[in-house]
Amino acid sequence: MKTVLKIVNAALPLQDERQLYTLVAEDGVWLSVTEQPSPTSSPDSVSLEQWDGESGDPGALLLLDAGGNVVLPGFVDAHMHLDKAFSLPKVGNVSGTLQEAVLNYSTAVPSFTKRELKARMMRAALQAISFGTTVMRTHLDFHVKYGKDVALRTIEAALEVKEELAAYATLQLFPMLPYLDLTSDALELAEEVLRMGVTGLGGAPHLSPFPNPDIDRLFALADRLGCPIDLHTDESDDPCKNTVLHIARRTMEYGWAGRVTVDHLCSLAAMPDADAEAAISLMAEAKLGAVTLPGANLYLQGRHDGFPARRGVTRVKELLAAGIPLATASDNIHDPFHPFGRGDLLQIGLVTAYAAHMGSPSDIRTVLRMMTTQAAQVAGLARYGIAAGNAADFVIFDAAAVEELFTMVPERRWVWSKGLCVKKPGGKPEWKQRVLKERWDEASELITFRSESADAVKS
Repeated sequence: MKTVLKIVNAALPLQDERQLYTLVAEDGVWLSVTEQPSPTSSPDSVSLEQWDGESGDPGALLLLDAGGNVVLPGFVDAHMHLDKAFSLPKVGNVSGTLQEAVLNYSTAVPSFTKRELKARMMRAALQAISFGTTVMRTHLDFHVKYGKDVALRTIEAALEVKEELAAYATLQLFPMLPYLDLTSDALELAEEVLRMGVTGLGGAPHLSPFPNPDIDRLFALADRLGCPIDLHTDESDDPCKNTVLHIARRTMEYGWAGRVTVDHLCSLAAMPDADAEAAISLMAEAKLGAVTLPGANLYLQGRHDGFPARRGVTRVKELLAAGIPLATASDNIHDPFHPFGRGDLLQIGLVTAYAAHMGSPSDIRTVLRMMTTQAAQVAGLARYGIAAGNAADFVIFDAAAVEELFTMVPERRWVWSKGLCVKKPGGKPEWKQRVLKERWDEASELITFRSESADAVKS
C-alpha cells in the first residue's frame, strides 16, 4: 500500500498568493490541489518544524502543516556543466577570460579519470538537489580530438550518475559537439552516444571559423535521430556574432519548433537596438527556447573593455516580451569558467534580478517562473507543476512570501522528488535517503576547494 501525503496551509505563489491550499499526493503524483477558505488546523497534523522526515507506515496518511510557507514545484536548472564542476583547483584561469577558460580546460581534459569526473558530477548534482532542483540539463565536454576513449569517458560517467540518481532527480545530457573539428568521425561518435542514452545534441558553433556549415551538420543529425538541440550561442561581446539567426532559420526549415534551445546570447546585449530587435523577432518566429546565464556571463564578459564595460547578460526583458520561453540557470560551479556558484537556483534568480533590473513585484515573480515553469518549457517537460496529475516534485521554503525568498534566500528547505522527501533542513544536506547520503560522502571525498594551480595566492 502507498503512503498518501497531505499538506495543509500551503502558499502557492505561482497559483494565487491570496489563497492557502491543501495538497494531496500519492506515489509521487498530485491527486488534488484545492483552495482553502481559511487556515486550517488538525490534531493529527505535524508541523514541518516537528516532523522527523519519516513517511510513516505503508498505507498511512502523512498530514503535514506547511504553516503558510511557500511551496514551489522543483526547480529546473536548464543549463549546467556538471562535468566541469569543482575543477578549479586543478584548472586555473589567471586572466578570468572565457578564452583562457576554454584553453585551460580543454588542455586538461585527457588527465581527468572517469572516477574523478563522476565524483564531480555526483557532488554537483546532489548539491543542486539539496537546494530544490529536481531536473537538470547538463552539457558535457566531448573532446573527440583526444580519441574515442577520452570523449566517452565523460559520457559514461554522466550516464552512470543519471542512472544512480534516477530515483531522486531527472538528468538530461547534451554532449557538446566539437566546433573546430566537426568531422564525419565526430558525427558518427555523436550518433553512438545518442544510442547509449544521452538526451540530445549540444555545441558552441559561434566559436567555429565556419559556424553555419557546423550548424547545418548538427541539425541534419538531430533530424535523422529525432533528438533535441541545445547550443551555446553567441557567447561574445562582439555584436557581429549572430549565429542565432542561422539557428532560427534552420529550426523553421526542419520544423523543429520547441525542440531547439539557445543559451547565453551575450552578443544581443552588445548589438544596436534595431539589430537585436530583428534577431529576437526571428527567434520568436522560430519558437526557440532560450537560457540566460547571468552568474558566469557577469564574471566572464567585458574583460577587454575599458569603461563603460559590457557585462554580457542578454536582453532578458526583451526576450520575455517577445514571448520566448526564457530560463535562468546555474551554468558553471567552481571551475575556470566561473569560480563561484553552488547550484542554488534561488541564488541565481537573485543575480538575474540584479543583472536584468527586475525588482518590481511582477518582475520578481517572472524571475521565479524563469527557474520553474518557463525552465520546464525550455527543457520540454510534460506534467510539470503543482496540479492534479502532475509529478509531485516540490520544495517547501522557510519563507511566507516571494519577496522573502529573494531577500533572505532561505537555507531551510524541504525537498520532495519522485515521491520521496530527499532532504530536510540541516547544517550540511540532511539526506533522508540512505543512498543519497552514501553518494554524497563518496563524491565529497574527491572534492577539494584548495587551489593547486600556479596562480594560487601564496601567503
